[in-house]
Amino acid sequence: MALSELIKYEGDNSTFIWKYPHEDFNNMTQLIVHESQEAIFFANGQAADTFGPGRYKLDAENIPILTKLINIVTGVSVFHCEVYFINKTVQMAVKWGTDSKVRFVEPTLGVPVELGASGEMNLAVSDGRKMLISLVGTMKGIAWGAEGNGFTKSLQTSFRPLIVTAIKSNLSAAIKQKNIDIVEIDEHLADLSESLREKIVPGFEEYGLTIPQFYVTNIVLPESDPNFKRLRDLHTISLQKKMAAAEAEVRTAQAQSREAYMTVEAESEAKIKAAQRGAILEGQTTETEIARREAERKLIQAQAEVQAAQMAGMAEAAVMQAKGYNQKDVLQAEVQKAYAEGIGNMGPAISAGGGGGSVMGDMLGLGIGMAAMGAVAPQIGDMMKGFQPGVPTGQTVQSPQTAQPAATVTCPSCGKEVPAGAKFCLECGAKIVVLKENEMICPSCGQKTPKGKYCIECGSSLIRRCPSCGAEVPQGGKFCLECGTKL
Repeated sequence: MALSELIKYEGDNSTFIWKYPHEDFNNMTQLIVHESQEAIFFANGQAADTFGPGRYKLDAENIPILTKLINIVTGVSVFHCEVYFINKTVQMAVKWGTDSKVRFVEPTLGVPVELGASGEMNLAVSDGRKMLISLVGTMKGIAWGAEGNGFTKSLQTSFRPLIVTAIKSNLSAAIKQKNIDIVEIDEHLADLSESLREKIVPGFEEYGLTIPQFYVTNIVLPESDPNFKRLRDLHTISLQKKMAAAEAEVRTAQAQSREAYMTVEAESEAKIKAAQRGAILEGQTTETEIARREAERKLIQAQAEVQAAQMAGMAEAAVMQAKGYNQKDVLQAEVQKAYAEGIGNMGPAISAGGGGGSVMGDMLGLGIGMAAMGAVAPQIGDMMKGFQPGVPTGQTVQSPQTAQPAATVTCPSCGKEVPAGAKFCLECGAKIVVLKENEMICPSCGQKTPKGKYCIECGSSLIRRCPSCGAEVPQGGKFCLECGTKL
């Protein structure tokens, strides 16, 4: 053995544990442990110490047990010592598979089918000391693959029974537990992988190994099995039913959506029409209110003018009364004055030799003129009754009676009596329009138009119809003659 020796391992990652071939080192030996490696030092068959990544000198300073076991003269250990290297990297894509089919009883029909399974897993050392003691013993090392390189055992050979047993025992239970349709099992491989990993990991941990990831990559289905064909046919029928139900649900949702849309549209249209009617009514109400206020203003103005005229007449009467005469006295004075002037004009005519005929003619003319004033001054007419030609003495001629105008008129809107000459109704404020017998007011434009079917001003229909039964109603009527609806 050389006085100085360098111990290290630079093999491939497929090896889990590798034993350094030389034994019984001296205190000049150095140990190099790479990253992702771990070294365990054995002395007299017992694990003495564990070394992580780094460079070490195998002496009493690093290994206290060597203090009494190293020959002081030669520096060589006087006991048996060994070094094992443990690979801590994760072994990727380690393949596994069942050696025979797994029987699975389909729960719907209760028919058995046989399944196969295979996949890959990632494997790593979790406790190197436990694995070294449990699996290696006195072997030169251990790897996952086939035996070789001086190894007497492979992990694949050692753990195949554990994997197969765990898969066969738990695959069917996992499928039932997850409620997986056997025809759609490929869609649930991730769930199956996690369930089977939980069942397999404990068996590996007993030997210092762990499985970070476990994958079921393939489930072998019995395509030629009649039972499986029945299951596939039933699955197809079930899928068709689900598709039909889904399509029906979609159609129902579409119909409901269209109905909701139409309902919203109808409600919106109704709101718009209601708003339009409200605007029209508000406009009509505003126009009516304006007309009513204008009528009230004119009425107040007319009342004020009448009151002013009354006050002026009363003031004039008061002045006359204060002077000792009234309007009758004034009229009599005016008549007497005119009579005197007439008599005065007759005098020169007589003195000029005009003859009695001329004088008599002037007096008759004056009498006729003054008799025409009988409506204004009856007393003058009485004075002149004796001078009317062709009338016997003691008889009188009756003056023709002047036609008196109507004292009131009827409002065309509310039917109330209104003083003649008023322009607006005192009750409803409607404008008073004097119509001829063949005329009427257009309900649309408010203008006078001859009676007929259409207005000559705006062209609107003049036929009034009941909003309830549609029967024709006379203009101005307040109730339908057919159904009695109030208009």
